[in-house]
Amino acid sequence: MKWIDSQEIAIALAEKFPDVDPETVRFTDLRQWVIDLPGFDDDPKHSGEKILEAIQMAWIGEVD
Repeated sequence: MKWIDSQEIAIALAEKFPDVDPETVRFTDLRQWVIDLPGFDDDPKHSGEKILEAIQMAWIGEVD
């Protein structure tokens, strides 16, 4: 997975953290959780606010 795979990342986060409300997750935590996902293979420095926001929005969509 790469940072641009927001939907795939969102699904993985929803499965790994089923009891977490994605709207309450800080971007600093979200970034680390993505980096720690099995199968994530991208440069941690390539994340930014827009990427994290896209992941968070996709995760919210998965939960709804």
